Amino acid sequence: MSPDQRERASDFARLHTTTEPLILPNAWDVSSARAVERAGATAIATTSAAHAWGLGLDDGGDLDLELVIASLARIVASVDLPVSADIEAGYADGHDELARNIAAILDTGIVGVNLEDTDARALRTRADQAARIETVRRAADEQGVELFINARIDTYFTDGIAETQRPAETLERAKSYVDAGASGVFVPGLLDPPILSELASALQVPVNAMLMPGAPSIEELSEAGVSRISVGPALHGVASKAIEAAAVGLLSGGTYPA
Repeated sequence: MSPDQRERASDFARLHTTTEPLILPNAWDVSSARAVERAGATAIATTSAAHAWGLGLDDGGDLDLELVIASLARIVASVDLPVSADIEAGYADGHDELARNIAAILDTGIVGVNLEDTDARALRTRADQAARIETVRRAADEQGVELFINARIDTYFTDGIAETQRPAETLERAKSYVDAGASGVFVPGLLDPPILSELASALQVPVNAMLMPGAPSIEELSEAGVSRISVGPALHGVASKAIEAAAVGLLSGGTYPA
């Protein structure tokens, strides 16, 4: 671990402890990461969905690890901010492979990861995912990296769990993952302030929420105890629509107001 990576890791962890939530407009390549940096962000977080779409692939495991590592290395080298990577489920089934992948990802200069608890869109057991988080933590410790592990909990993104059971299952998974070494928890799809508040109160780690249509305001999420707010692939959608609007103007009337 280089001194620069050590400093960035420390800075990234500290950003989760301020009075205001850490806002992360997610990027997917060098161009978007630099745009987010110019906008005034204090850290960069990648989105695997937008990364995959930019390469003509589907989200959810279609990304190749070598492509991911090459892209992350370019992003880290292009900005002066800490970078956290969305690594889906770690691009590995077994623990040995997962540990090797984490070591390779850390070699790019990454200081944080999102690790989801699904396998082919089905939830892993709590014990299985906790063991995988322990593997990631061990691999990071062996590299000397104070890695921020954001444990993604997909209880609100998968079928098979009754709506009334989601809060309790989410909390149990969160506790298990934190005990295994997670630095924070991330529950995409959960935007109910009372449930978020209960989750934040029960844990001693930062809680991440992802903005979606109809989401509470950032102020409301902050009041509910949310420490980190991201947007997933939303900026990719904004960029794509802007490009399409500009192209339509050029192709239909030879103008370029967009």
